[in-house]
Amino acid sequence: MRDIDLVWMATCSVLVLFMQAGFACLESGLTRSKNSINVALKNLADFCITTMCFWFISFSLMFGLSDHGLLGNFHTWMFFSPKETDTHTIVFFLYELMFCGSAVTIISGAIAERVKFLSYVSIAVIMSCTIYPVIGHWIWGGLLSHSSMGWLQSLGFIDFAGSTVVHCTGGWVALAALLIIGPRQGVFLPDGSARAIPGSNLPLAVLGAIILWVGWLGFNGGSTLAVTSKVPLVLMNTMLAPGAGMITATLYAWFTEGHASPSAVINGPLAGLVSVTASSNIILPGSAVIIGAVAGIIVMLFSKLLERLHIDDAVGAIPVHLGGGIWGTLAVALFGDVSQFTQAHTRLGQLIIQLLGITADGIWAFGIAFVLLSLLNKVFPLRVSKEQELVGLNISEHRATTEILDLFNAMETQAQTGDITQRIHEEPFTEAGQIASRYNRVLDRVSFENEVSRRMAELANLAKMQAEESSENLKEKIAEINEFNRMAVGRELRMIELKKEINRLLEQNGQPPAYSIEPINPKDKG
Repeated sequence: MRDIDLVWMATCSVLVLFMQAGFACLESGLTRSKNSINVALKNLADFCITTMCFWFISFSLMFGLSDHGLLGNFHTWMFFSPKETDTHTIVFFLYELMFCGSAVTIISGAIAERVKFLSYVSIAVIMSCTIYPVIGHWIWGGLLSHSSMGWLQSLGFIDFAGSTVVHCTGGWVALAALLIIGPRQGVFLPDGSARAIPGSNLPLAVLGAIILWVGWLGFNGGSTLAVTSKVPLVLMNTMLAPGAGMITATLYAWFTEGHASPSAVINGPLAGLVSVTASSNIILPGSAVIIGAVAGIIVMLFSKLLERLHIDDAVGAIPVHLGGGIWGTLAVALFGDVSQFTQAHTRLGQLIIQLLGITADGIWAFGIAFVLLSLLNKVFPLRVSKEQELVGLNISEHRATTEILDLFNAMETQAQTGDITQRIHEEPFTEAGQIASRYNRVLDRVSFENEVSRRMAELANLAKMQAEESSENLKEKIAEINEFNRMAVGRELRMIELKKEINRLLEQNGQPPAYSIEPINPKDKG
């Protein structure tokens, strides 16, 4: 291998590795903030696990001397340790390692927000050690040595850069895992309708999609395994298909939902990239546009199908990778250069071979994943508890938190206890700190209004007490006046009687009366 070829493959390996950053951004942005740390850590952990598994055994199972086209001899490259001069094999190992890592990472996004971290590590081991290398051997086993050719490759199955090997395989395993662990809480309502759970950071998700697109240039471009005249065509097709995919997916959303949904704008180009991956070296640019455009529609229809089946894919990984991968694999026969079909010499013959490969991949990847994960789930439940899911995997799985999550927790505590006397910590120079600052101002205003209300209530109570006291005093004074009036009237009556008696005695003595008697006003009797 020429030095320039080594440099090209090494550079493309770096680009494909960069796709891991894209996956991390995409999945973290499309999931809720309470799970974003967990999602990011899974993306790092699964690649580390994949690296060790691929070095330990998977590379030999995939590219070792073939046993009847079914599996590579694992003794061939077990504990991969080539000679220093075998630079071609070393670079080839690095490049293929990146593909294995990408296939595993597809699963992460689909099952996000509900799976234990250790469970996902187990899934990564199963995928990278048993499922992916077997499929890889069937289709790509002869890339390093013709004597290692797998049975599908011998039949003429074509998958240039992994629409089936990487994307369909990852999609089938993700589907099997979702059927076992079930949907997230609250996604499907009692009436059967679905509730969309918004992502925490859509701009970050868009950045992830762009990073994936950049990495895909190495994903497809490096699959030539050398700097050849095919590289420019491959790169051009890799640029055209996602553009067409975004347009058709967005138009579909516009006509069916009335707006350009973020999922369409993000997943449309990704589906286009997946679909053109199988044939980008043997199709014309016009065909790449058609393939990508159809993929944009397929990803939207596939998403609706999963929703109707109550299958909860957190980021739309299955529609993108499985839906786009199946279509891209079939598109090889529909749009590929017939002269490049190694065994079949007609489009119909190649289409049958492509269908056979898709079926074999589905049976193996989905079947093995479903059986192994079902057994694992009985021994060690894959899913977190309901309480842990509600709290979020950042805390329940990693004891990790963020400023915004701390803010929400403090606000929730206040809502539950009703104690608004404590102020929220204001983290300086952060968005959460700005929210906390304004929230504290609201609390200050509420506290001020509460204090005013309390004092007004106290004054009202005091005025009421004073009014009641004045009323009692008034009643007492009235009673005293009435008593005085009664005493005065009684005294007046006695004086009248005395005057009458004096007048009577004077009359008896022949003298005139000394007093005139005036009648008492009846009102004076009280």
